[in-house]
Amino acid sequence: MIYYGDEQLREIGEPWRELVDRIQETVRIMDRGGVVQPLKPYLRYGNPDNRIIAMPAYVGGTVAAAGLKWIASFPGNIYAGLPRAHSVTILNEASTGEPRAIVNSSRVSAVRTAAVSGLMLREWLRHRLLDNRRDEAEEGLRIGIIGLGPIGRMHLAMTLALFGEHIDQVMLYDVRGISPEEVIPHSFGKRTGAGPTLTFGEPTEQSKPLRIRQLRKDIPIRFAGNWQELYRSCNVILTCTVSPVRYIDIPPAPGSLLLDISLRDYGLDAIRGIRSIVVDDWAEVCRENTDIELLHRETGLSAEDVMSLGDIVCRDAISSLRSEEPVLFCPMGMAAFDVSIADWYVRKGEELGIGVKL
Repeated sequence: MIYYGDEQLREIGEPWRELVDRIQETVRIMDRGGVVQPLKPYLRYGNPDNRIIAMPAYVGGTVAAAGLKWIASFPGNIYAGLPRAHSVTILNEASTGEPRAIVNSSRVSAVRTAAVSGLMLREWLRHRLLDNRRDEAEEGLRIGIIGLGPIGRMHLAMTLALFGEHIDQVMLYDVRGISPEEVIPHSFGKRTGAGPTLTFGEPTEQSKPLRIRQLRKDIPIRFAGNWQELYRSCNVILTCTVSPVRYIDIPPAPGSLLLDISLRDYGLDAIRGIRSIVVDDWAEVCRENTDIELLHRETGLSAEDVMSLGDIVCRDAISSLRSEEPVLFCPMGMAAFDVSIADWYVRKGEELGIGVKL
């Protein structure tokens, strides 16, 4: 087999347009019935907050990949200075079942998560730009990210690389505090195929924004004093936390997009009035105390009331939404996406001669 660790994955880099396109193609394959994906089991022992999840999938069509992601999520790790999640993905030859590659896939998981968000944001932005209400569409994106761990930083890099020309500002908040030194080295820098090189002015005070020069446009990055400040200032909200309790109790602004990546941040009063809800897979996301399960339990939300990524990508369902409607996107994380992105990295590594033979 071939092994890919963090060093090899960083060398390959994150060409975000290619990665989002791979997720989009996987959605199309899934919509045509070309994906086999059993409901993933959760292994729990000891602390009920901890879980290890098995995620097997086969993706047919142009991807033609089979494999299994085995991911441990231990939220308390962050208080011990350890990553919350650890994962490994094994890929098999789809035609013979022979083990083909093993990927130390924490980085792949973060990339997959951000690429799925990127696909949803791309479709939502396309709808805004095509909408007749041009004044609102031209207002620009105000990106807000709550939680700046590995997933939050990956989303920051993705949004800037893909949507920089549309972004007016970025606002960040983390309950642990954020320093420029934490943001810059981990989220940016020149990577193979990663797009425009980003440069930063060094702020002398916490209140002064970083400024990013990308696509001939300065994008200020500010640090919010609390989540409420961020929530009221932004029209695209990304929650990337490990919060043990739901804390957002304010309904979203009209026309905003909520990318509910961590799935358990919104209280019922904040989201009960949202009518435009998108999920990656209803059976997966309506369990494990997610915000979707909360709505299902308390308001009777059902699969018929939501849109899937397949509806968005393959049937342009987002075009039916009114500009003033807030949109809630809740992606549980699908094994098919993990296998597809891991396969992309292995194929790209083979092309570049990157990887460790075992």
